[in-house]
Amino acid sequence: MPLGTLDRDPPPFFRQGPSALSKLAVCSALALFLMVADSRFKVMQPLRVALATVLYPAQWLALRPVLLYQGVSQYFSSLNEAQASQEEVNKKHNLQSQRANQVEQLLLENVRLRKLMGLRERLQSSAIVAQVIYDAADPYSRKVIIDKGMVDRIGLGSPVLDESGVMGQVTRVYPLVSEVTLITDRDHAIPVLNTRTAARGVAYGDSSLHADAMELRFMAANADVAAGDLLTTSGVDGVYPPGLPVARVEKIERRVDAVFARIYCVPLALVSGSAHVVVLDPVSVQIPPRPVPDVPIAVPRRGVSK
Repeated sequence: MPLGTLDRDPPPFFRQGPSALSKLAVCSALALFLMVADSRFKVMQPLRVALATVLYPAQWLALRPVLLYQGVSQYFSSLNEAQASQEEVNKKHNLQSQRANQVEQLLLENVRLRKLMGLRERLQSSAIVAQVIYDAADPYSRKVIIDKGMVDRIGLGSPVLDESGVMGQVTRVYPLVSEVTLITDRDHAIPVLNTRTAARGVAYGDSSLHADAMELRFMAANADVAAGDLLTTSGVDGVYPPGLPVARVEKIERRVDAVFARIYCVPLALVSGSAHVVVLDPVSVQIPPRPVPDVPIAVPRRGVSK
């Protein structure tokens, strides 16, 4: 018999049974019954516990990648937040340190300014408070630039002081700034007076001993000079007022074969660290001009008539 003629339908025995609608009604009623019974009598609770116990390892394995991803994300997020917080703390710490340093510097400047104002009140001549801007570019000289000039009526040769003593002298004047030659410059000389012996001398800038030093020259080898003597301005040069502190004697070298002694001094002013100074008028400006002598008027004599 050819294969195409075979009947592929199942025998009538397997077609017997309830219909699909009957099966749906039975299953629905059974589901409703189970729901009511579970809600009222908890009949499905043991089965639910058993299924949860059996399925727990599968759930645990399924959740591992998710938990690992969440842990890694949280770790990097926490690390970024910690680094950002650390940077913010460092910025605040640096800012507070900078402010603390500024406070200390401002307190020091305040003390110096108070001393300068007190010195200005004690001086009889007019004084102008100026600020040191920068050092001169010449490395072989000791000069600084201040922020006052011709506009502020700064005169050539004006003495410059800080809160501790004489600092230098104005040697160049520009419209807005001025150049000050410090007393430690090798070409600068200032007449001084030894307050202990009342002996006059001339102090020059000298850098042979150290950077900021002076030398009291042309003093005899047997002159009465001792370490610690205070040198003040003598006032005989017509520039510096008398009595201003200049330097203190630090070291004396006396040689038998030398006529003059080597006397090293240390300036009292902060020639390398002063930020504010006082500029005075030279003494020559305060001295009144010399009076003009009266010239007698010649009276013509009366001639004798012949």
